[in-house]
This record gives sequence, C-alpha cells and structure tokens, in this order.
Amino acid sequence: MKPRSGASSLLELVVVVAIALGIALLVQAFVVKPYRIPSGSMEPTLAVGERVIVNRIGSRFAAPGVGDIVVFHPPHGADANVDACGNPGQGPFYDGPQSRVPCDRPTATHSTQNFIKRVVGLPGDHIAIRDGHVVRNGVLQREPYIRPCGGGPECNLGTVIVPRGHYFMMGDNRGASDDSRFWGPVPRSWIIGGAFLSYWPPRRIGLL
Repeated sequence: MKPRSGASSLLELVVVVAIALGIALLVQAFVVKPYRIPSGSMEPTLAVGERVIVNRIGSRFAAPGVGDIVVFHPPHGADANVDACGNPGQGPFYDGPQSRVPCDRPTATHSTQNFIKRVVGLPGDHIAIRDGHVVRNGVLQREPYIRPCGGGPECNLGTVIVPRGHYFMMGDNRGASDDSRFWGPVPRSWIIGGAFLSYWPPRRIGLL
C-alpha cells in the first residue's frame, strides 16, 4: 500500500475539521443554542451570567405551555425601556380608561434582541396580576418559584385577554422584570425556543 503524503493527510484533516464545524453550526442554528442570562429578571430560578441550552427545533412542532421558560424576540421598543405597548397608554404606570391593566397588544415588529421569561398565559386566556401572582382564567396560580413583587404598580393589575396566537410572558423576579405587563403578549413566531437545561456554573447544572 502506497503511504499517503503529508499534504494528503493535512488536506484530510482540514476537510474533517470543516465538516465538524459545519455540523456544529447547523446544530446551533436549527436544533439547540446556548444562551447567557443577561439580567436578574428570572431570579431566583436563573441567575445573572448563568448559561442555559435552548431547544430551537421543539418550538417548531409543539406550542409552548404554561410554566415553560422560553427565549424570544420581544416587541420593538421593549429593549429600550420605552412605552412599547401596542395600545398606547396601557400598562402599569398609566392613568385613564385603560390604566392599571397589563398591555394586551405588542407593537407590530419585534426587537433584534433576545429575552428569556416564563410563559404564564396562553392564547385566549384571561390574565390578571394579584400581589405579583398570575390570576389565569379567574384562578390564582400556584407559583412557588417566584420572587415576591414588592408592592409596585406592576404588582396588581386588572384583566386582559391574550390574543389568538400570542403568549403572555413574565419573569420570576416579579418586582424587577420588564415583561408582558409592560409591552404585551408575544406572537408564537417570535419565540426562538424553550430553555431546558442549565449547564454553567457547575453548581447550577440541571434540568429547568
């Protein structure tokens, strides 16, 4: 058998590395993706700097459920802490005929940034907030994982209906989360995937 030249072996190695990188990029683009927690809005469930794995392919086939933690594009303006509600004047901090209710409609386009929150309302649900807890279809939800709201105007809000094809998102840190209360429900098409595993730091490894 004729021995392979050094150039041939090098070429084979380059091809193998290129294929491996291509597969890794495809997996990250379409199957799973790592995500770093950028803020304290999901404390105590997820800490700032914690890393999680997001299942991208699952969201294409199964609708999110109440309690799922998902990564998504928020409505345009949500990332700038401005009045981003699709119904101007609606939200926790406004007085008037629509005051003291959550935002029930997002702006028409989404931000390029990614947020991570928990699904607390499904399409058609009636959602209200009482002392930071979700009241879903008239039933106060059991939410042992949340951090207490703290008494701000966002902690007690009247009822809105989640539009068809939309999902109401809230952070577990109910007094320090910029979420659907302020900028409205999120269309399913803006949801990137569900976070299912924490992998860093090592002491936080586990399923979500």
